[in-house]
Amino acid sequence: MGSLAALLFPALALPLLLALASASHLPALAAPFAWPRELWIVASAGTLATAAGLLDWRLHRRGQRRVSPAERRAELLALVGGALLFVLLAAASTREPRRALAVPIVAVALLTAALIAFDEARFHRRCSRYETLLHRLLVGGQALAFLAWFHWCFAREGAVA
Repeated sequence: MGSLAALLFPALALPLLLALASASHLPALAAPFAWPRELWIVASAGTLATAAGLLDWRLHRRGQRRVSPAERRAELLALVGGALLFVLLAAASTREPRRALAVPIVAVALLTAALIAFDEARFHRRCSRYETLLHRLLVGGQALAFLAWFHWCFAREGAVA
């Protein structure tokens, strides 16, 4: 259940962050037409990734593929890295100066990517085509969401304080 909680954390926390945001530069959750394109990419890619992750989780829960304790630990570490990345990006979205968070965000992103690569190379060589597709949608969607969010925080006009 820890992996399910870590998978759902960004999907539940981002709307909460926007709903509770008091920073004037954050878009209002209730005004989606005012959202910058990066936030639309985060929402779309994150939704795709979460859906793929839920389908993969369900595949394992139904017993269609056994997950070893070592694989479970590797996946949980990668998910925790993703959750930490989310927290750092949320902090960069809500406070000034953001510049101080750029290096920690990139470092955590690289560590998380290494954990995902290890998990995929070590444990997922024998996955079915369907499960491999789910993994690619999960990882690709989260990567696209990260890049869009990072761009919104650090690269858009006037973003870096």
